Amino acid sequence: MILSPATISLTSSHVMAIVNLTPDSFYATSRNTSHVSVMESICNAVAEGASIVDLGGYSTRPGAAIVDTEEEWRRVRMGLEAARMVDCGVVISIDTFRSEVVHRAYEEFGAFIVNDISAGEADEQMTTTVARYDIPYVAMHMRGTPQSMQSMTEYEHGVVRGVVDYFRERVPQLKQAGIDEKNIILDPGFGFAKGVEQNWELLRGLDELRALGRPILIGVSRKSMMYKLLGVTPEEVLPGSLALAWEVLRSGPAILRVHDVAATRQVMELSNYYRGF
Repeated sequence: MILSPATISLTSSHVMAIVNLTPDSFYATSRNTSHVSVMESICNAVAEGASIVDLGGYSTRPGAAIVDTEEEWRRVRMGLEAARMVDCGVVISIDTFRSEVVHRAYEEFGAFIVNDISAGEADEQMTTTVARYDIPYVAMHMRGTPQSMQSMTEYEHGVVRGVVDYFRERVPQLKQAGIDEKNIILDPGFGFAKGVEQNWELLRGLDELRALGRPILIGVSRKSMMYKLLGVTPEEVLPGSLALAWEVLRSGPAILRVHDVAATRQVMELSNYYRGF
């Protein structure tokens, strides 16, 4: 059963479980290519404490292969059908930068969260589509495309200022397009057009992003900013992911987009207790 995003507060902390519908996402364990595996992944995520499940039909890792709209929709639709069939209710997020995928998903399955790596810049119809359906919208900072972004890591005044200045300009544009301010969530885009050290600089500067007054979504789970630095693989960096989750929550609530729900949920509960939330 798919729940409306209105059932949760987007200004509170949440664990968002990654359920990839792709054969090539960078962390193999997150891949799901059948109804059965998606249903199992969703139910396991909810049982472990996820309040949001993020379905993605297009891998956006650096250098990922291009997937056409029809294939992306085929994968997303399969994931949504599986989500509708499970007994455990869950709020769905769809990781897409294509307005056509949003349109088809809403018309057939109802409301969800849109998680757009391009903040509406890859598809000029995205912002008006989101505004028409009045649904939550995650706008992520990225330069270029998944194929070109890692060649676009130069920031004249540093990555933190670059990201914050981008959102200072972009949020009013999203509102002008008709997206209700209450629906706008910001994602600084760890790993997207940012090198390893820039990702750490961005982590240290999260308070500047929070100062913009919007809810934030953070995706650092098992990313290269940790495993390249440590000289290990994505499969070996769970402790690092949990350490970074604690650091993100240190300065306030966030939606944590993760591969490891149960472990992250423990971190979130301990963090809430420690800070008296």
